[in-house]
Amino acid sequence: MAGAHQKNHDYHIIDPSPWPLLASIGAFILALGGIGYMRYLSGGSFKIFGLELANPWIFLIGLAIILYTMFGWWSDTIKEGREGHHTRVVSLHLRYGMIMFIASEVMFFAAWFWAFFDASLFPGEAIQAARAQYTGGVWPPQGIEVLDPWHLPLYNTVILLLSGTTVTWAHHALLHNDRKGLIYGLVLTVLLGVLFSFVQGYEYAHAPFAFKDSIYGATFFMATGFHGFHVLVGTIFLLVCLFRALAGGFTPQHHFGFEAAAWYWHFVDVVWLFLFFSIYIWGGWGAPIAHG
Repeated sequence: MAGAHQKNHDYHIIDPSPWPLLASIGAFILALGGIGYMRYLSGGSFKIFGLELANPWIFLIGLAIILYTMFGWWSDTIKEGREGHHTRVVSLHLRYGMIMFIASEVMFFAAWFWAFFDASLFPGEAIQAARAQYTGGVWPPQGIEVLDPWHLPLYNTVILLLSGTTVTWAHHALLHNDRKGLIYGLVLTVLLGVLFSFVQGYEYAHAPFAFKDSIYGATFFMATGFHGFHVLVGTIFLLVCLFRALAGGFTPQHHFGFEAAAWYWHFVDVVWLFLFFSIYIWGGWGAPIAHG
């Protein structure tokens, strides 16, 4: 009977895990808490079975459960890899999963690009009287001063392109078992990611328009803001890879965690290039540029 449980295949059957159930519970609490938090900010009420949910605490509890689940689930995945369960077939399926995730992110950004191009290409749409009223039938809308694309946006473009080269350097160093090159490349990439976020935060603080001012501000901040969030996520992703590299993790043969982070970072770079050329340059063409 001892040999009855001997593994003779390339697949990995995971042990019973609490993470899917806990993730579902956390997502449900997070959704309810998000609604309640928005009602709380607007001064409204949100009651279910007589319980007042219009407060920030339920949202924070749901967020804490999600973050804990992410930490625990991914820690188990890393442990499985160290124990040799990430066989050739399992590794291939992990790559398929990451590819599908990035594909879903592409469609996510396609929605924001769609909103921006719909508003900018048809600012005087006859069937949308409110749009023509607010834009004046032109794009950028009348009265809007845009950001200079050759100032901070260009600076951030250079930062992200440079970070793409440093993460590639780190990957190349890992493939050649150069631990110092791997660590130096990751450190530079993380620092560049942090720098990008600070520059974007400064840009937002000094933007001459607000989210609620016009359709221009709404589409601008939704597209660039979600990209900024993805830069933050990618920076954390690479920071975790840096900690793992410092602890001796990753080998030239097994390093999917780092490879997935590099794929994600390159995706963030490509999205920014589309944002830079379509929103900052083309989308603001002909409008007065805000100074100071």
